[in-house]
Amino acid sequence: MVHITEPAIVKEVLANNYQFQKLRRGNPLIKLLLTGLADAESEQWSKHRKIINPAFHVEKLKSIYIPGSRFIPTKRNKRMKEIGSEVKASIRSIINKRIIAMKEGESNNEDLLGILLDSNYKEIKQGDNTSGLSIDEVIEECKLFYFAGQETTGNLLLWTMVLLAQHSDWQAQARDEVSLVFGGQKPDTDGLNRLKIINLIFYEVLRLYPPVVLLSRMIHQETKLGDITLPAGSFLQLHTMLLHHDRDIWGDDVKEFKPQRFSEGVLKATKGQASYFPFGGGPRICIGMNFALLEAKMALAMILQRFRFDISPSYSHAPHTIITLQPQFGAHVILHKL
Repeated sequence: MVHITEPAIVKEVLANNYQFQKLRRGNPLIKLLLTGLADAESEQWSKHRKIINPAFHVEKLKSIYIPGSRFIPTKRNKRMKEIGSEVKASIRSIINKRIIAMKEGESNNEDLLGILLDSNYKEIKQGDNTSGLSIDEVIEECKLFYFAGQETTGNLLLWTMVLLAQHSDWQAQARDEVSLVFGGQKPDTDGLNRLKIINLIFYEVLRLYPPVVLLSRMIHQETKLGDITLPAGSFLQLHTMLLHHDRDIWGDDVKEFKPQRFSEGVLKATKGQASYFPFGGGPRICIGMNFALLEAKMALAMILQRFRFDISPSYSHAPHTIITLQPQFGAHVILHKL
């Protein structure tokens, strides 16, 4: 196992996704929820990414695993399998209805599933049956975007609420910006793209509390990386959290919440180094990044229009990881209606 905290090496690993591949997951809970594009490699990843990509154009926009424990017929394992089957059957039913409608000439490409099916149909039409995704693969992508998207975006909003509750000055600035752009009207996409202060806040929240604290990669043949040669089977850990909290890169105020550090952009804040990658990087950068940020902006803008919030005396700061970075004892925030 090789632990990597050098920005230049991180950049090299993320840029060469065919050489440094994602580690196959052994945790059945993760496999139950997060297969599809996130788990695909090489040519399979290229095919999935190509078909899914249209759905994410900007304009359209708990359990610790013990190896082998999934084979124990516990109540929890049985329930997990039941839920997995129910989710799959539910999505399959929705997809079948959409496919029938498509065959009858009805087109519905205004949501994620519609765009995905339309993109997949066009890919098959231009090539052959192997060019597109199977129904089971489409189901896995839907599961991935629902569960992974909900989890990571939810965590971004959660940590943002905690930090803004602790830093009332930034909360007030964000609310003033929302009021200036939208007044009391419902936020729209054009307006959301003009929220500069909230952008800075999200960048800093993602620096302090990235959803995924490290990225794992595996090499399958002897590979030169930087000044060292790694044998086949080497396991690489890219430490997002350590790089996001590196004092040499970010300065002595690295542990402080200072959104203004991103006022001139990420490149300037990182001094041009690959030291900030909350959504990964290289060709495999998160396909839903822009959608997640837009969704989070919408939710936060609507909250700021309606509430002022403070941190509760019962809040205990204890970030820990269960797939994503979460507050171990919850995020206790007191809301005051405006």
